[in-house]
Amino acid sequence: MLNYKEFGEGEPVIILHGLFGMLDNWQTFAKQLAKEYRVILIDLRDHGKSKHTDAFNYKLLAQDLHDFFDENGIYGCSVIGHSMGGKAAMQFAADFPDFVHRLIVVDIGPDVYPPGHDLIFQALLSVDIDKVNSRKEVEEVLTEYIADKGVRLFLMKNLTRKKEGGYAWKMNLNLLHKEYANIISGIQILDIIETPCLFVGGEKSVYLNDQQLESISNNFMTYHVEFIEGAGHWVHAEKPIELLELVREFLD
Repeated sequence: MLNYKEFGEGEPVIILHGLFGMLDNWQTFAKQLAKEYRVILIDLRDHGKSKHTDAFNYKLLAQDLHDFFDENGIYGCSVIGHSMGGKAAMQFAADFPDFVHRLIVVDIGPDVYPPGHDLIFQALLSVDIDKVNSRKEVEEVLTEYIADKGVRLFLMKNLTRKKEGGYAWKMNLNLLHKEYANIISGIQILDIIETPCLFVGGEKSVYLNDQQLESISNNFMTYHVEFIEGAGHWVHAEKPIELLELVREFLD
C-alpha cells in the first residue's frame, strides 16, 4: 500500500513527509543520514506513489505504518516526521509505543491548528487537470493564487504524465480537501508518550507556538525542543546541515 525507498544499512530510521509532499522531498537528507543508518522514506497514503484511499486521519496513518513495519520485518526504529508527517509519527508513537525507539518531530505540535491551506486548495482545484497539456499551463493557473514560486514548484512536483497522455495529480487531491479538518486536528493521545522525543522548529515559523509547546509538555514524558535560527517551516530544505546535526546527535 505504501510506496517507499531505502538507503544505507544499520538501525532503521523512518522519514515521513508533510501535506502535499512525497518521499522525494527528503531524499537528499536521507542519503546523508544513510551513512550511519538504514533510512526508509515513505509516501504516506494518498500522497506520492502510495495508494489512493477513501479516508484520511492520523489513526489510519499510524495503522498504515504498523502494517508496513509488519510486512517488512521492522520491529523497532526511530521515526522522523515533518509537519503532517510529524503528527502521523506522534500518533504512531502513541498507538504503537513498542515500535518507536526515538521520535523526531519537525516544525509541528500535537494540538489542533487553524486552517491555513485554503488558498493552496483553491489554486490546485482551479486547475482543470483533465484538460491541461503542459506543466506551463498548470503553473499559469497556480500563479493566479500563489505568488511564491518555490511553493508553486513544490506543489507541481505532484504532477505526473499519464500513459495515455495528459496529466494527473499524484496526490489524492479531492480526498485531502474533503478530509482537511482531520489533517489540522490534534492527535489522539490516551496515555502520556514515554518515547524520547526531539521537537525541532524553525525560528521564523509559527507552527511550534506557545499552545503547541504546552500540549507537548502535557503529553510527552521525555522531550527536548530546539529552534534552528533562520529557518521557516521547511527546515529540512532551508537548513539541512543544521537539522542533520541535531538529528545525528539525538539518535546517537
